[in-house]
This record gives sequence, structure tokens and C-alpha cells, in this order.
Amino acid sequence: MTDTHLPPELLAAIRTMEVRGVDHLPVVAAYCNAIHLQDIVNGFVDTRMEVKPGAIVQAMVLDTLSGRSPLYHLESFMDGQDIELLLGEKHDAHEFSDTNLGRALDAIFAAGASNMLTEIALSACRAFGIDCSRLSFDTTSISVWGEYANYDKAEEKTVEAVTPKAPRVTYGHSKDHNPDLKQVMAGLLCVERGVPIFGRCLDGNSSDKTNNNKMLTRISSLMARHGLGPGAFTYVADSALVNGPNLELLSSMPFVTRLPGIYQECARVIGEAVDAGEWVELGALSELRSPASRPCAEYRVVESEVELYGIKYRALVVHSDSHDRRMQKRLEKAVNASRQNLEKMLRGQELEFFCQADAEKAAEALRRASDPMHTLAVEVTEKETKKRGRPPKNGKAQTQLKYILKTEIRKNEEGVKREEERAGCFVLLTNIPGQGDGAMGAKDVFLAYKGQYGVESNFAFLKDPLIVNDMFLKKAERIDVLGVILIIALLVWRLIERSMRNHLANTGGTLVGLNRQLTKRPTAYAMSTKFWGLQIMLVKGTRIIARGMRKEVPAYLEALGLAPEVFTTPGYECKPILKT
Repeated sequence: MTDTHLPPELLAAIRTMEVRGVDHLPVVAAYCNAIHLQDIVNGFVDTRMEVKPGAIVQAMVLDTLSGRSPLYHLESFMDGQDIELLLGEKHDAHEFSDTNLGRALDAIFAAGASNMLTEIALSACRAFGIDCSRLSFDTTSISVWGEYANYDKAEEKTVEAVTPKAPRVTYGHSKDHNPDLKQVMAGLLCVERGVPIFGRCLDGNSSDKTNNNKMLTRISSLMARHGLGPGAFTYVADSALVNGPNLELLSSMPFVTRLPGIYQECARVIGEAVDAGEWVELGALSELRSPASRPCAEYRVVESEVELYGIKYRALVVHSDSHDRRMQKRLEKAVNASRQNLEKMLRGQELEFFCQADAEKAAEALRRASDPMHTLAVEVTEKETKKRGRPPKNGKAQTQLKYILKTEIRKNEEGVKREEERAGCFVLLTNIPGQGDGAMGAKDVFLAYKGQYGVESNFAFLKDPLIVNDMFLKKAERIDVLGVILIIALLVWRLIERSMRNHLANTGGTLVGLNRQLTKRPTAYAMSTKFWGLQIMLVKGTRIIARGMRKEVPAYLEALGLAPEVFTTPGYECKPILKT
């Protein structure tokens, strides 16, 4: 049958019909709408552009979370999308040209990108009931390509504090082991083990100690926006936090960090804990079950106290058996090195003496050369030897006694075991009391520190080549804004993940994850795979789902606080899933 045999009305509808592949992007748009992303950006950034900056930011977030590289041909990406469905308003794809994109980035930088991020995070925390009482801060390096003009540090002092400054793109300590590339640093402040509420790009050669200090100087005003006053939140960071100026700023702020091994107090409390052996078992604290081939780490702890810069702090010596396993090869090398050092020392020692007192003295000195891993056993033996010279014609040859040192290097099993136990230990430093007002038990202190892992896993997202593709922009100011937009995309991604997990925790159910396995902790990526290939038909302004949804989709929509209308209704908002 040819199309000429179709009813004219149906034929006209078919000829004007559009089919769009939407995949999981309407889900992302619904979460952007729930936190009022476009409204906040438009209210924050003053511009006379034809396309509003909020639409550009949301388009960039969608592009970032689509699985392709952002900023590269955004116009062509939007040309293949149902723009009205994803942004709530009709736009032409050419409005998302590189020129408009650059103008929007410049306008956002002038308005203050990090301040804009703060407003968006505030909206997200209110809408999704996010607990901001435990903060985790960390930094990472992001490599960039191209040439950038570095601003003069001397000139920086003359600029008013309210003027935004671009991050200094330069060489620095690369955490990605790319010292040949220039870089910027990215600082991220997260809550609930991974939800970002603040972030910014920093100078490429800035140190973690300095970055922590800058964060601490503004943390109180930032958290006041979230309704938390001094003492109502706990600051968590890695060992770079520990120095005199930072600890002074933390004098009235609860904190948890890791005590660096460079401090003598660290070795002292570890040694005392191992010697005492009075461990309190914490058990396995993993949220997920591990296969038998990779058992969960088991933890135990000993309470102690250290003194730094004249102030006493609570210290928790934590032992991890998984840390033991990771340190095993290093410990084996240390044992071998210990034996080789003793053998080398013996090769240069005199082991024969004519004086017994000298022999005993030398033997005692050698015994003292024993180390925790090996004992040097030394025994003084007598040996009768002939004296030098021609023996007499009549009578026996004259003899003399020599004192010989017999040595044996014996492995100190108890010492090696002790070093193994020491190798599995690290020290957590905190000013939170263990008893009384505001007290926190050892287990809770450790769990607070484990939240730091959420920040580190976020860095993997921010550095994913499919997302960043090594930043290459013309201006450092635009890199600063791009960094903030990537954090907004990360925020939306984590809200999606959080809603699904809250739903499953509330209902006790599971979802089909990757590899068809049931899971109680689905990832946002696993969610995205369930919507691959989903298409809609647009017929005279009406949207219809063109292809039947996979059988897992309804369960995912329920866990996301969504309905099928998310694929057909522009401006649709998700229903935040709160944990009951």
C-alpha cells in the first residue's frame, strides 16, 4: 500500500511527525527542574542574550550526562534533541552555538560562578531534605591543554575582593601523574558521602594545606546559609588539613581528619596501641556485600590522645586487615632489606680477638644492632692457635687463645608480626569528645571519615574523559565556569542516585542493576542504561512514546519519583524521595 491510499489527515500527520531519541535525558531534566536550575541561573546572571543563560547551563548539564563530551559541538547535540521537552521552552539549536556558549560562560564568571553554585545547592538541599551536618572536603588536579595568560600575583593584591578571579593555569603537583601538562585544581565540598554543595577551580600550583585554609575561612558563612551555626556541623578532610594555622581555625569547629605519619605522635600512639593490644572490634562497616574472593575489611580501634602545637586532641588508632593485605608486599621487602643490612654490616666487622674483654664488648655491640625484624645472635668461642714464629726444636709449639665471634641472623617472628600490625594502622584526629555534650563514639567518628571516599569517587566523575576530555578553552575564566557546571551535573547525578536508594531503603525492594543482578544500591549509570533507545513521536504538538519501554523502566520511574509523563510533558518535575 502506498501513502496515497492513506486518509489525508493521517498522511498529513505522518509527514509532519518527528521522532526523537530521548534515552534517560528527560529524567535528568526532571531533576534539574526540581531544583529550579534555570530560574536560579537566570536570576543570578544579568545578560541580554537571546537565549537565557539558564537554558544554556541546563543544556550543558544534559550534554555532560548524556555520555558524550560537553562543549564540543553543543549546537549539533541540541539539534538532535527534543529541546522543548528537555528545557521547558522552544529553542532553535543554533542558539546553542559556540559564540553564545562563550558569552554565557563569561557572563556567569562575571556574576560569580561559585556563588551561583551555592544557590543551586541550597535549592537542592531544601527540595531533597539533604543532611548537611557532615562536610567532606578534598581537592584534585585537572589537566588542561593550550596556552593561558597567568595573572600577576603582585597585581592580585590591588584587585577588590569582590571581583572574581580566574584560576591560575600553571604547572603544579599533578595527582594524575601528568607533570608535562598545565593544570587547575578543583576543590569540592560534599555532604551525605558524595552530594556536592560547593566547589570551585583553584590555582594549578596551590597546595592542599592552603586550599583547606581558604575553605575554613568561609565555611561558617556558607553553612549559615544552610541553617547550620558554629558547632552544628563536622568538617572532614584528609591529612593535608593538619598544620598549625588550620588547627587554629578549627578550634571551635568539630572536625575529623587523618594524622599524617610525619608527626612523631602518630608513630607513638600506633606503637602503644599495638603493644597494649586492647582493641575494640568495629567489624565490617561496608554498606555492600562483598564476594568471598574479596572479603570486606574488618576494623578495630583503640582510643588515645596526642598533643599538637600545645593542644591535646582525641586520637583513634584504627587497624584495618585490608590495609594489612595491601602492605604485605611492602613488608616483605622491608624484612628482606633488614636481613641484607645486617649481612652487609657483618661483612665489615672484625670477628676474631686476642682479648676476651674486647670480644665480649664487640659481641654486645653486634647484639644491639638487632632490629625489630631480626635478632643478631652472637656467641663468643675460644680457639687455640699457634703463635707466630719458628717452633722450638725440643718441646711443643707455643699456643695462644683467640676469641671468635659466631653470628647467626634469626628472624624475629614476634617482631615481624608486630610490624605487620603496625603497618595496618592509621590514626584519626578529632576534637569531638567521646563523652558528654556533642559526644561521638569511635565508630561514628570513623564512619564520618569514611565519607571522605564519596568526595574521592566524585573526582573520578569530574575527570572522566567522556565528560571532560581534557579541558581546552580559550580563557581561564571559562574553565572556572565549566568546572562549576560539571559540579552541577554531578549534583544532579547524585540526587538521582540518592532518590533511588532512598526508595529502596524505604520499601525494602531491589532494582535490576548492571549485568541483570538485583541491587539495593543502584547507580545513576545503571539507571541510564535502562532507558537506552527510548524514543518519542511528536505529532502536532503531542508527544507519544514511540517504542515500548523495557520491563525494568516502570520500577525505575517509581524509584526516581517519576511517571511516564516525564517523557511527554515539558517542564516536568520529579517528586523528591526522602528517606523515612
